[in-house]
Amino acid sequence: MKISELARQADVTTKAVRYYESLGLITPERLANGYRNYDEDDVRLVREIRTLHRLGIPVERTRPFLECLAAGRLHADDCPASLASYREAIDELTGRIEALTARRTTLITNLTTAAHRGSSVKPPERTGTGGEDYLTLPADLPAPEDDAAADHLPGTKAPRLSLPSTAGKEIRLDALGPRRTVIYVYPLTGHPGTDLPEGWNSIPGARGCTPETCGFRDHFQELLDAGAGRVYGLSSQDSDYQNEVVERLGLPFDMLSDPALGLADTLGLPTFQAGGMRLFKRLTLVVRDGVIEHAFYPVFPPNEHAQQVLTWLRENPL
Repeated sequence: MKISELARQADVTTKAVRYYESLGLITPERLANGYRNYDEDDVRLVREIRTLHRLGIPVERTRPFLECLAAGRLHADDCPASLASYREAIDELTGRIEALTARRTTLITNLTTAAHRGSSVKPPERTGTGGEDYLTLPADLPAPEDDAAADHLPGTKAPRLSLPSTAGKEIRLDALGPRRTVIYVYPLTGHPGTDLPEGWNSIPGARGCTPETCGFRDHFQELLDAGAGRVYGLSSQDSDYQNEVVERLGLPFDMLSDPALGLADTLGLPTFQAGGMRLFKRLTLVVRDGVIEHAFYPVFPPNEHAQQVLTWLRENPL
């Protein structure tokens, strides 16, 4: 077969085939007229090179795999030299990941320092232990019951409602775009030096807003990797209140404020009364292209909810 046919069958370019030849990875026979003639063995070799290259193994280092096939093995990685090449590639990839992780950590540190420079709020200490008191939930925390108050939400259009964000922008809920936006709605985060409403721990679904928020913080990159375009937290506290939460917890996403509970009124979201305030009940919306695609309700336990959303995103890819 001609080089163009080989390239088509192996899903590579003719330029790539010529490069493989120049390295001696494939050696087609020559016809009497001097033209190259490729066969099915060449197709198999080129496909193997392509597959290995897409895994990150340089073309120049695919030779052990090709030699394994040439030796009559059924698979290109049936030989010890192939396994050694795998290990070498894995070691190099591990080194690159460690280097990138170190760079990412430095960037996060620089971001946190810059974001809190001149602020009265101390940057959070990211020890990774999860042992802060405000993250500890009572063992007997009452679970909310499913009263079907959110059953009508999937398939409902997002309202034409603009809410202020902690980034100083107005966010239109009906214009979030075609990518999935995760909006976790919660009643009230605790504020340093401010008491929560009386009996807060005994109200099903009330306690746990800070652990829930920290969960979305800690899983933020995974949520994006799983298909979320954006993540927002939303409550009825004003932007100043929300800004303190963003700074204190080191959140990588913005928070939305809805003091008038306009979202609850337009969508019929469940609310409750506590401490003389009307507050949102905890739920999470997944909005895509102006429509509520999914609603999580009731949410429990709150400190595991971000993982629940992440699992749903992974199980329902676009």
